[in-house]
Amino acid sequence: MTTTNKLEHNLKKVNSPDNREFNMEEIRNAVESMDKKNAPVEDGITGKIYEQTFETFSRFITAMYNGCLRSAFFKRWKRAKLIPLVKPKKVSSEYILKYRPLSILNIVGKGLEEVLRNIINYRVYSTDFMNNNLYGFTQQKCSTDVAIAVNCFVEGLKAGFVLVLVSLDVKGAIVGAWWPSILKCLQACGCPKNLYNITKSYFRQSTVILSTDSVRMKTEIGREFHQVSCCDPGFWNIQYNSLLNLTFTRRTKAVAFADDLILVIRGKIVSEAETITNLEMNKITAWAKSNKINIG
Repeated sequence: MTTTNKLEHNLKKVNSPDNREFNMEEIRNAVESMDKKNAPVEDGITGKIYEQTFETFSRFITAMYNGCLRSAFFKRWKRAKLIPLVKPKKVSSEYILKYRPLSILNIVGKGLEEVLRNIINYRVYSTDFMNNNLYGFTQQKCSTDVAIAVNCFVEGLKAGFVLVLVSLDVKGAIVGAWWPSILKCLQACGCPKNLYNITKSYFRQSTVILSTDSVRMKTEIGREFHQVSCCDPGFWNIQYNSLLNLTFTRRTKAVAFADDLILVIRGKIVSEAETITNLEMNKITAWAKSNKINIG
């Protein structure tokens, strides 16, 4: 049994109460917030067209989204059109990484994603579940707040302490978020059953169509990962939050912003600071391994 299958098998059945159904105003706000300039996929529907359509068929679209919520169904809109764009100054390169993939998703599905993202974010941030040292993709927080938090920790130390500063970067963050771990975190925060089940459906069996001037290929994305979408930063934070909730020593300050992690460790002497640093790094390494995250 693979690691993914083991973790999925060990996920407990969610028995929390259902969240209330989506209301029309929530969906209207989500539709209006979407980028109207994005290119359409095969159905030819743009954000502007969908916004106008919603005003005409608002009751029908609200009922459709709530039907998806009740039945935990998100399969039909998970087909992305992938367009490879050449990075600037990389035209002559033969390296495959010269391309930056542009993923275009179905606009109706993006509307449901927006609603789902907004409600889940509201639930996790309106409680004490999210760690206060998580600053990335969070309203009213920015990189300056990270510097202030670190500075306050350093200035609060008594003279004579030794400090160790460790800066770590997560490779492939956000798009590399591992959905079984995200689901486990949603269980831990008491996510309502219907929101959890539709999120689980959202992660499964996505399809990508590669389209160029001469090539058209269709493939399914592996079960562990899914295509990039508006939900990803929020889901990434939910998974990354579990790293900050590790049991660090009282002499360690850990702060995170997007795909960066900073550790500030204090010790009375150099050897003590080094020992604590190695201890904390072992915890982080174990977390990264169990969450399929590559930290460099």
